[in-house]
Amino acid sequence: MPVDPARSIRQMIIGRRLAATLSGVFAALIVGATAAPAAAEPRPSQDPPKVQLVLDVSGSMGESYSAGQTRMDAAKQAFNEVIDGLPETVHLGIRTLGANFRGEEMTDEACRDSEQIYPVGRVAKAEAKEAVAALEPTGFTPISHALREAVADFGGESDNSRRIVLITDGEETCGPPDPCEVARELAAEGIRLTVDTLGLTPKDDKVRTQLGCIAEATGGTYTAVQDVDQLTERLGQLVDRSAEVVVEAPAVVEGASDDCAAAPLLRAGVYSDREEIGEHRFYRVQLAPGRELRASVSVAADRPVDRDYAVMLRLLDEDGQELARGREAGHGRTDVISTGLRYPWAERAALPDADADAGSAASPSPDANGDGSGDGEESVLCLEVSNAFSAPDSVQRAPGMPVELTVDLVAAADSPSDVAAFGLARGWVPLVLLTVTGLVAGVVWGLVRRVFA
Repeated sequence: MPVDPARSIRQMIIGRRLAATLSGVFAALIVGATAAPAAAEPRPSQDPPKVQLVLDVSGSMGESYSAGQTRMDAAKQAFNEVIDGLPETVHLGIRTLGANFRGEEMTDEACRDSEQIYPVGRVAKAEAKEAVAALEPTGFTPISHALREAVADFGGESDNSRRIVLITDGEETCGPPDPCEVARELAAEGIRLTVDTLGLTPKDDKVRTQLGCIAEATGGTYTAVQDVDQLTERLGQLVDRSAEVVVEAPAVVEGASDDCAAAPLLRAGVYSDREEIGEHRFYRVQLAPGRELRASVSVAADRPVDRDYAVMLRLLDEDGQELARGREAGHGRTDVISTGLRYPWAERAALPDADADAGSAASPSPDANGDGSGDGEESVLCLEVSNAFSAPDSVQRAPGMPVELTVDLVAAADSPSDVAAFGLARGWVPLVLLTVTGLVAGVVWGLVRRVFA
């Protein structure tokens, strides 16, 4: 019987695809069996994310904006669409500034004109829309006062994010205090506050500078909004972001400013602090035998600083001797600069005279094998955080710049792991499995060729 060449080619292609598929299945099973376990998901916060929309209702919001609408009309439309699409997990509140005072002269009453028209919590959409619909452009622009009141609306402590979205067409009319300085003070209170600002007058340099400074001081964003569509889109993005971000709240700590004698003792974890320009901060850590210290620090430039800057993290022993350091420098504009270091106990044990005082908690003793894996006393070491920022004299120094310090204590990498980075297996077990996979794939391929021959 003559052989059909086209049929043979089709059978060969089908057979190879089937064999490749089966081999891929076996390979996938091996990777699943030998890869490192997936990292645990961060524990979600027990407190819902909270967002406060702070809307400027001053007289200038009655001016023309886009598509034949006033700025106030555009804001109402954007609010209604955002409320309709609000994630169920987000608690929302609405506060106004400049909505009630009807005088023409700026007074103390005008500068306290801020009202919460919808409390922070689960939203009844019809009621929230009704509260916004009744607003009419009226008064002045007391931004600083409104920011403080908006923070108070959130209530007590929270383990989740608190976001304020400020929508305005003008700058502060009641200062001092300057709203940028108020934003820094609020951020320094450690309440996990982010302020995003939306400016409805994109060509006004003063408004752009002030709103940008408020956002920068709290780790937020500034957007110059061109029209109602962009306002709606950006406002919705900011509200949705609060629901998407998983928060791991750092512990608030105050480092010593002179030396380690009075420094707080840190365990493994994430910590937040404040450091003024040019200041040094000290923290103590305990390093046990067979452990490795991994530390990193980030300093946020939340105010105008000069173009050259640096941050350094040093690890010191009890005598002030430097054991390790991390340093990062830069030039130009920056928001955050970070560095880190690693230091295993084995290096500590190998230092000259490290075990001179066997009875001291700051001097560990290696085990009989000298590999640092045995029992011994913890060594109390010192982490020093310093920065080389500078700024014009007009820039306020206090409160200090935000600092986030991460401390991790892991098993020292003295022996190869059974699992390599990125989940790639190594060792004799994966080799056996791969060999078996090759044999099985060969048998399958032989059977496929016989069936389709």
